[in-house]
Amino acid sequence: MTHQKVQVQHTRSGGTMRTWAREHGLLLANIGLFLVFYGGMILSGAANYSADQLSHGQAPVTVFEYLTTGDFVEATFENWESEFLQMGMYVILTVFLFQKGSSESKPMDRESPQDQDPRHAKVKATTPWPVRRGGWVLKFYEHSLSIMFLVLFLASIALHAAGGTAAYNEEQQSHGQPAVTFFGYLATSRFWFESFQNWQSEFLAVAVLVGASVYLREKGSPESKPVAEPHYETGA
Repeated sequence: MTHQKVQVQHTRSGGTMRTWAREHGLLLANIGLFLVFYGGMILSGAANYSADQLSHGQAPVTVFEYLTTGDFVEATFENWESEFLQMGMYVILTVFLFQKGSSESKPMDRESPQDQDPRHAKVKATTPWPVRRGGWVLKFYEHSLSIMFLVLFLASIALHAAGGTAAYNEEQQSHGQPAVTFFGYLATSRFWFESFQNWQSEFLAVAVLVGASVYLREKGSPESKPVAEPHYETGA
């Protein structure tokens, strides 16, 4: 293979990679930010946990040892559960509810493309397979986004409770108190306090976005209406 052909292949490969990155930039940026902040949480969490261990006359832990503690599992999934609850509920609520003037709402005076029955759609080669298949597969696919968030929420709340049980029993043991079961921990005020303190902040953030998008703008963002659009204009 000639040097010129190698250069052409590298150029095409580089162009394809840049195109792929541009097409998936929003997802890649959010995954990158997640990894950065999750790493920061792990490092700071391990340091905080070790400081607490030392204050109780116990040995500090390494970062990898911290990953096996109930404290880490609890801290991770009590936050994840609130995010999945927020997004799942938002997906469902926007099916039925409207907010006049908000870019986050479907239009109020005309049919939205999201409400169109896929059974009446013209089937093409690019049409998603569940739509072409029909039946119960399509019925499931019609609600697959909310179902995914529900599954992730339930899994996260279960892991939050499991990690919380381990962390709670560790504290109970250090104070000479009896341990609790998984379901016993679910009955504690601590579990619900941890849940509610996260849930309330998530819905506050959504309410602020829905309300603020009526009057405020961000040029170039699909989360905002066009800058010159009237406040009463609803949806995209």
